[in-house]
Amino acid sequence: MTAAPIPFRCQAGVMAPVPGFIDRFEDAYQDGKTYRLVQHEDRSEVSHRHEFAWLREAWQSLPDSARRDFPSSEHLRKRALIETGHCTMQDYVCGTKAEAARWATNLRRELDEYTVVMVAESVVRVFRAKSQASKAMGRADFQKSKQDILDWVAGLLQVAPETLAKQTEAA
Repeated sequence: MTAAPIPFRCQAGVMAPVPGFIDRFEDAYQDGKTYRLVQHEDRSEVSHRHEFAWLREAWQSLPDSARRDFPSSEHLRKRALIETGHCTMQDYVCGTKAEAARWATNLRRELDEYTVVMVAESVVRVFRAKSQASKAMGRADFQKSKQDILDWVAGLLQVAPETLAKQTEAA
């Protein structure tokens, strides 16, 4: 795991740690050694909260038949992430179709309820949604995933994505 970022301020062309982070800076960096500096843009908490708000509204609008597939707004979010490619995928190649079916059954019992397990011939494929936590997904990736799942959920509900996004703007 990487250490938490240290904020810097550019002063007259020199990057210096902001007050309150100097001890961490001195522990992390050696004088005279070269380091690569990468700009980090903080994510908007407003955008993050907006996603969860419209997802909750969308989930509440699902017909009963879809509620069986998505028992909570979190199930809906994670499936949307998987369906739009914001996921990890792992294949387990088995010797036979029967072995793949057994593997899939066991994996479904062991993995969390949001994981999607599929079988194709003798291959078991496991999909897990990527985390949208600030530490796991940067600003640009989060905005892309947010838009992708908005589009996917809007398609599921057969409404325009803009309509779905506006559901919580008045709230």
